[in-house]
Amino acid sequence: MRVVVTEFISLDGVVQAPGGPEEDTDGGFAHGGWSHPFFDPEVVGGAFAAGLERAEALLYGRRTYLTMAATWPERAGDPFADRLNSLRKYVVSDTLGDAELSWENTVRIPGAEALDKVRELRAAEGGDLAMMGSPTLVRALIEAELVDELQLVVMPVLLGGGKSIFPADGGKRTWELVSSATAKTGAQLNVYRPARQAR
Repeated sequence: MRVVVTEFISLDGVVQAPGGPEEDTDGGFAHGGWSHPFFDPEVVGGAFAAGLERAEALLYGRRTYLTMAATWPERAGDPFADRLNSLRKYVVSDTLGDAELSWENTVRIPGAEALDKVRELRAAEGGDLAMMGSPTLVRALIEAELVDELQLVVMPVLLGGGKSIFPADGGKRTWELVSSATAKTGAQLNVYRPARQAR
């Protein structure tokens, strides 16, 4: 399985709360929902739909899981929602109880076991292990060289600070641009793979 990360990201590298005002206000972040003006159904929506078709399972951090679990089950009947709802979900958390794992097909992974579990899943046969949001978890996976593909939906906006998926450990990591597409809204979908895996 490949670990494939898809993120809405600003020009200054912020991925925090693209979906709504109350999604994640940590650090006083006041721009929640910033991605909406730049969402394009054809380029951006098409990429998400295609990625979901290739997915074998989904991997989330706690906050992103709770946001998704509160939204998608009630949208049953929509093909995108039905696909999301049917896939196996892994959520990394030390605090979620069984009652909070209400989204069908969910498995909790304790934080201390997250990297080993992802290594195990990558070694298994199957489609992609798809990730969205979850900046803390994504950053840890990039640091551990466990991300096989980054799909960055770059929005033409500066947010002046907020959460990032990129490690700040001083390490140099080279990635190869595999493809790029530009939406009418100015959003750009750039797909990268680690240079060590370039083909």
